[in-house]
Amino acid sequence: MHLDTPAIVCAMLPHGEHGAVVRFLTPANGIVAGYVRGGRSRRLRPILQAGNGVALSMRARVDTQLAAATVELTDARAALAVGGAAIAALDWLTALTAAALAEDDPHPALYRALDALAAAIAAGAGPLALGEGVVRYEYLLLSELGFGLDLSACAATGTTADLAYVSPRSSQAVSRDAGLPYAAKLLPLPAFLIGAAAADSASIHDGLKLTGHFLERDVLTARGRDTLGARERLANRLPPR
Repeated sequence: MHLDTPAIVCAMLPHGEHGAVVRFLTPANGIVAGYVRGGRSRRLRPILQAGNGVALSMRARVDTQLAAATVELTDARAALAVGGAAIAALDWLTALTAAALAEDDPHPALYRALDALAAAIAAGAGPLALGEGVVRYEYLLLSELGFGLDLSACAATGTTADLAYVSPRSSQAVSRDAGLPYAAKLLPLPAFLIGAAAADSASIHDGLKLTGHFLERDVLTARGRDTLGARERLANRLPPR
């Protein structure tokens, strides 16, 4: 296997005395994992921070062998993430990506979205913009993995007007009138997800509740649930409702 590609660092695990196994998101190959010799050295640790963009080269003699990887820094995003919300957002987005995606399964839309979000974080995007970006990324990830939400029309009446809820069972939108008697059992649908209003702090927290329900139910296995602490830290650092 020979691969030369731009990539985003998503996760790093120690391996041996100085090395590391690193998971990268690439535009054409999805998540790939490789062994970086000296990955925990003083020189490479700053490069292999989650969220950084790198030029990645991977080589393996056979497909079943863990590839040897070398990296060159192209976009230093992690060091430019300033503030608790920015750092927490970058930690959560990369951890979610590494945990949720299978290796060698291409998701070019997710690569573009994560690359844009990491760049926005490095450029100093505010907490509201970060919160909206995270909800939209989670929404996209659910769709890419086959667990997309149907927000096109009310599941009960078929109307496309005044959609306000989502059924936690069917993943379908519900209109305000149809859902009001069952509101306690439904999930709030933030208007910004369907282009009906701009995002504010309340709707961002509603969005996190919505996507979080389906991520926990459908995507994050027992192993992936270990990453949810990063999501909670992010929610706590966003503006309150």
